[in-house]
Amino acid sequence: MDLPGYIEVVPLEDLYRQADIISVHCPLTPQTHHLINAQAITHMKRGVMLINTSRGGVVDAHALLDGLKADKIGFVGLDVYEEEENLFFQDLSDRIIGDDTFMRLTTFPNVLITGHQGFFTREALHNIAETTLANVTAFETGQGTLHRVTAQMIA
Repeated sequence: MDLPGYIEVVPLEDLYRQADIISVHCPLTPQTHHLINAQAITHMKRGVMLINTSRGGVVDAHALLDGLKADKIGFVGLDVYEEEENLFFQDLSDRIIGDDTFMRLTTFPNVLITGHQGFFTREALHNIAETTLANVTAFETGQGTLHRVTAQMIA
């Protein structure tokens, strides 16, 4: 059905088979862990563009590499990576990176990895600054907090 604003829910295999661009936006849960895996990639259109801005564990990086090498996946955009903990937010230019999968991904001309930079828009940073300043002001004046963070002990 082709109606403006209409969203059709289709089975994942149909989505994989029909989509030219797949952009992943979901939380990482046991159900979504490696949602994009070797089996999913086999169902995708040849030359598909895959974009992941959700969580790194949603995409199986080894299967992604295989899909790229087989020319099944045409383009990849990753703002997240499953084993990113020791890769992003620090200067590694003077070190050897031991993550062979990550390093192999960086060699493809059709792969872009932005390392959690996707949210660095002018609007996002403006909103972050406004919220932070509003919280500081609320705390300082004693007139409540806008976004209270509470810590809970995890057993």
